[in-house]
Amino acid sequence: MRVLIVHNYYQQAGGEDSVVRNEAELLRANGHEVKLYAVSNHSIQGFASKIIATVNAIFSIPSYFRIRKEISEFRPDVVHVHNFFPLISPSVFYACRAKKVRSVFTLHNYRIVCPTATLYFDGEVTERSIDEGPWWTVARRVYRNSLIGTFSIAASVSLHRRLGTWKKVDQFIALTEFAKSLFSRAGIPSSKIRVKSNFSHLEIEEFPEQGVRDGYLFVGRLTEDKGIHVLLEAARSADVTVTVIGDGPLSDIVSANKHINFLGKRDSSIIRSEMRKAKALIVPSLWYEGFPMVIAEAYSQGLPVFASDIGALSELIEPEVTGELFSPGSPDELAALLISHKNSEHRIARMSSGARSRYLDFYSPEVSLRTLLSAYKSEQPL
Repeated sequence: MRVLIVHNYYQQAGGEDSVVRNEAELLRANGHEVKLYAVSNHSIQGFASKIIATVNAIFSIPSYFRIRKEISEFRPDVVHVHNFFPLISPSVFYACRAKKVRSVFTLHNYRIVCPTATLYFDGEVTERSIDEGPWWTVARRVYRNSLIGTFSIAASVSLHRRLGTWKKVDQFIALTEFAKSLFSRAGIPSSKIRVKSNFSHLEIEEFPEQGVRDGYLFVGRLTEDKGIHVLLEAARSADVTVTVIGDGPLSDIVSANKHINFLGKRDSSIIRSEMRKAKALIVPSLWYEGFPMVIAEAYSQGLPVFASDIGALSELIEPEVTGELFSPGSPDELAALLISHKNSEHRIARMSSGARSRYLDFYSPEVSLRTLLSAYKSEQPL
């Protein structure tokens, strides 16, 4: 197949970028012709460009014509959109429909429903935008504490819902059943949403030999919504050491904690090396995660995951089989889990085997490719 991938990079690299790269490499490795049309928020410099980007985020006419040109020149069988915010805008789907080419849209976050993009604001999960619409967010300045920025996104959410823009998308991809249910509540027909998880590139023969695992691991952004304070308090209460890989606003607090072995930001080889040694990966998130790439990576290493019992995480972790769940925001429950597994090599070994099996069944490149091609080829009227 000929696949045109469309993506808007943020200024700070994230999981979406990894998915774009991994899927493009996977398609090419299996004989498909892939072209990437990408823009970057690094191009937004100065007041004037910010104003233009704010307006274009609603409907970018320049992007509409650029995408049409790309389609005419490359002649793809399908256009796969990952992120259109803010420079490309939903105009990409109008371009696809005008050129009569199939469009697929991966829903990495909740931006088309709520200006928060995460359904998390002021320390709490909120589904108000799903039930009431987006306008409540403007007065709260949920997007970078900006009245104008929040208004622009709220206007886009409202406008495209009224225009029926999402009807022009031929196939949506949600990362989990949980996300699919929320988007269905927001008005997208469940029949048009296919669930496809993120995947790990690790080859089967690279699995580590089963051995004694020691210590715990956290990998990710060091921010409030990731539950960092829960992690620190639980480590103190359980008197365990947690290796932390990542950076972010809370780096200084984390690195100064005596229960933390702080490695900072590291590449994938170091992350995988640490995953082979740890007892469990800790994911204490307070918000509705999409599909953390780190969970697929952990399972690929046979690493159990201890995660907050919230949103998609409840779906991704099977207690006592691939890991454990604890109440979100509860350092006491997490500490109790850490203590109970201090000397339980047999339980860790059993969950390690379960995590490895879950990877093979759901999160391997082979499984991902089948699901992706099915989404590309599924019969939907243009």
